[in-house]
Amino acid sequence: MKKFLACITMAASVIASGNVLAHGDKPKHGGIVQSANDLSFEMVNKDNATLIYVEDHGKKLSTAGAAGKLTLLNGAEKSELPLEPAGENMLAAKGDTKLAKGTKAIASITFANKETVNVRFAVR
Repeated sequence: MKKFLACITMAASVIASGNVLAHGDKPKHGGIVQSANDLSFEMVNKDNATLIYVEDHGKKLSTAGAAGKLTLLNGAEKSELPLEPAGENMLAAKGDTKLAKGTKAIASITFANKETVNVRFAVR
């Protein structure tokens, strides 16, 4: 009986704390959201242009002075595109980027404070 009550209590606490434990955010721009180094990144592909939005616990994180590269892996094909600031909390890949189903993307971003973050995305 004690084991049964312990299981019920544990299950209830997991269910109740589900929202608190979740770190991933919902897409705000219709893209793919991933977390890395306690930051949230949303990759959006529209009209063959790829943008990455950056947030720190729900607040926009400035990308001024940031730079990086976006590596796209699609089967045996590999391409690398530079990332440059394109707005308050946004980086844009320079060049046409069509993200097909199954494409894997790795963004390597160095912020103005010299902190580098690598974040991986998978297009489904």
